[in-house]
Amino acid sequence: RLSDYAWGAGALAYLYRHLGVATRAGSKGICGCLTLLQAWIYEYFPLFRPSQLPQSPDAPRASSWISPRLPGVDDARQRLAHYRQLLDDLSADDVTWTPYGRDGHTYIPRSLFTGPIRFSDIAERYDSARCLRQFGYRQIIPRAMMVPHDQYRPASGISYIVFWDQWVNQLWDNVAAHRLDLNFASRSCEHPSEIVEEYVDWFLTRSHPRITHPTDGVPQPRPLLVHHVSYDFLLLFQI
Repeated sequence: RLSDYAWGAGALAYLYRHLGVATRAGSKGICGCLTLLQAWIYEYFPLFRPSQLPQSPDAPRASSWISPRLPGVDDARQRLAHYRQLLDDLSADDVTWTPYGRDGHTYIPRSLFTGPIRFSDIAERYDSARCLRQFGYRQIIPRAMMVPHDQYRPASGISYIVFWDQWVNQLWDNVAAHRLDLNFASRSCEHPSEIVEEYVDWFLTRSHPRITHPTDGVPQPRPLLVHHVSYDFLLLFQI
């Protein structure tokens, strides 16, 4: 039954779990499908892209990127500070909001799935309403995330265990009932970074608008386009 397994969803669930683990103060590394994370960065953020080879449409997208040659290890701190500053200075025009085209979800309907995605005993919440701009739609405030029935973290390890109700296990097979209706949830946007007016306030209560720590220096102000004044400091990290 290997061909019946949702390998893409499994790899994504495993990566999401370890991205969460990596944010903890005691973590010293990260695991998961980092090729997937790296390819995602290249698709959305042109500032960080290496060179790309021409490729046939049916070939894996990630294989087209040429791995960049990084400077020596001695420059690691400088590179880190440089990349942090680039992220803090991002404007809406520095992001490729629809790298797969505005109709990508029509070719892969499960892109609009909403519910837990699983790998073995790992189940991570996924909500396509949190990344509507990648479908060419205006970003709205998403509904509250589905929560597990119970969860706990053993004192002897860095992992944690969650328990879902039995009916949750049936969501993946019921695509029609758990597929986001874009026409109901939002509307097509003219500008790729368009959001509802209330989204900024919602986002700022749940994320960090800047990466650079205040003690590392205050970023210099830069000129803003009028329609970017409300959006320009938002990043894509709500996905």
